[in-house]
Amino acid sequence: MEASDHFPSPDALSSFWMPFTPNRAFKSGRHKLLVEADGMYYRSHDGREILDSTAGLWCSNAGHNRPKITAAIQTQAAVLDFAPTFNIAHPLAFEFTHKLSHILPYDLKKVFLTNSGSEAADTALKIALAYHRMRGNGAKTRLIGRERAYHGTGFGGISVGGIVKNRMHFGTLLTGVDHLPHTHLPQNVFSKGEPEHGADLADALERLVTLHDASTIAAVIVEPVAGSTGVLIPPKGYLKRLREICDKHDILLIFDEVITGFGRLGTPFAADYFGVRPDLICMAKGITNATVPMGAVGVSNRIYDTFMQASETPIELFHGYTYSGHPLACAAGIATLETYEEEGLFARAAEISPYWQEAVHGLRDAKHVIDIRNLGLIAGIELTPREGAPTARALEVFDRCFEAGLLIRVTGDIIAMSPPLIIEKAHIDRIVETLRRVLDQTA
Repeated sequence: MEASDHFPSPDALSSFWMPFTPNRAFKSGRHKLLVEADGMYYRSHDGREILDSTAGLWCSNAGHNRPKITAAIQTQAAVLDFAPTFNIAHPLAFEFTHKLSHILPYDLKKVFLTNSGSEAADTALKIALAYHRMRGNGAKTRLIGRERAYHGTGFGGISVGGIVKNRMHFGTLLTGVDHLPHTHLPQNVFSKGEPEHGADLADALERLVTLHDASTIAAVIVEPVAGSTGVLIPPKGYLKRLREICDKHDILLIFDEVITGFGRLGTPFAADYFGVRPDLICMAKGITNATVPMGAVGVSNRIYDTFMQASETPIELFHGYTYSGHPLACAAGIATLETYEEEGLFARAAEISPYWQEAVHGLRDAKHVIDIRNLGLIAGIELTPREGAPTARALEVFDRCFEAGLLIRVTGDIIAMSPPLIIEKAHIDRIVETLRRVLDQTA
């Protein structure tokens, strides 16, 4: 097939309202189209090889076009293309969640299936509210998020989220929501791994308890590592302190691990890495290696058992989605978990993370760089904004990198990277060399 055959017609190009994209700029000539993917690479519509430093969108953790996952989806499509899970089910939903429960940390052994991270976040918030009501604590309705947080784009997620552009156009959102301060401190600039300063920022939760009273607070939701806002790493001891305060005041702690789950930090989940027990975990992205949309909420046995024992109606939780536990997604999920296990990809990520850390911090002296942050196979490189034109420099770097055969992600004036766990040292070297060259060429 000729490269030109991949390019959509002008009418087709105008039809798709692209998410989180400057549509006018894209459709007026800044075209970036990906038409194939394999391993660590995409191929663009004009035939160029593009090294993927972002695992697609934080999601293709095992790399692209993995034969076992592809075969599982193809086979399942021909056997059972769809089955509902309302009052009826199919075997794969049980098989997949059982397999997933084996890698979920602590006592989070029950799984509610969704279709995305946004749905997982909203589901976790609803479970938290309903749980307290089941226990006779119906006044516990307040939800606590964090500044600069991203929990998807549902009304629940943007209410507890803290990225201003995601919130400002959509009215008053949910009521009864408050926010902790973010953990990004100037004294932690160029930290390698967990920053030294800022564990005391968790004590802001005590101030919110004083303001609202613990009897009104249902849950706190945080990303262990804040990704979409530009890679904010939690200070040492911060998450443990949050857990202690939540325990003290009977507040549920929700970890949004849509990004950090499935090996991103070299462990199955960030809860394992930090040694902190959440009450619920939100998942998506790497759960199926992004081949078929799926999300999930891992729920503690204690919370699940409360619903089973205290419900006064046959249906314990009035919540769900048409595609919860979709057969193709479950087949992909099983094959994905098997691929992670058979290839030891979580341990592999842990092994290569030190090389990744030193390589990305080697850009400390690169043009425009004012901070570098990393943990596991994640890195954020912050650039000096152009005066009067925030985000413009990072977007130019994004464009130049794509032309140079490298896919990065930018958020604000921050380059965010999260490569597939199959990455080799030579790939890391190429990423860093390309970034240095592009930064040097950018005004």
